[in-house]
Amino acid sequence: MKQLLVIRHAKSSWDVAGQSDFDRPLNERGHRDAPQMAQRLLKAGVSLEALVSSPANRALTTAQYFAEGFDFKKQEIITVDRLYHASAETIYDVIAKELKDTWDSVAIFSHNPGITYFANRLGVVQLDNMPTCGIIGVKVNIETWADFAKAGKEFLLFDYPKKIS
Repeated sequence: MKQLLVIRHAKSSWDVAGQSDFDRPLNERGHRDAPQMAQRLLKAGVSLEALVSSPANRALTTAQYFAEGFDFKKQEIITVDRLYHASAETIYDVIAKELKDTWDSVAIFSHNPGITYFANRLGVVQLDNMPTCGIIGVKVNIETWADFAKAGKEFLLFDYPKKIS
């Protein structure tokens, strides 16, 4: 049994004119939401064995907050260039080719619109838009991540900062 969490980066800042999209940082709300969402996962009893992130500043910073919450060293975060503005197909490809089969529980940090399309293709929720720092979790009865795309998905969780518990 494998568990996948797909996490959209936390709220980012548009304050610096001319700053590249790749380099945009989190804004104040993003810096507040990311550690809170990591704590919600911990309180829900979620465990993680690997954190895989887009290398873009806002996604990687979000992953770093989760790393801190889950007692990972920041340098243990795996960055995958293809996750920067990845399509749903690219996210599936990263799962199949980049995730180690020894990992049973993985979080992937990426961007919209691909992350919303990917979440909808999982078949466990239907979203108009994945909220910033939103998390979709599924369980899949597979031995290898290469089998993820074709396997049936079981809903694990859907959470986001403004969700009322």
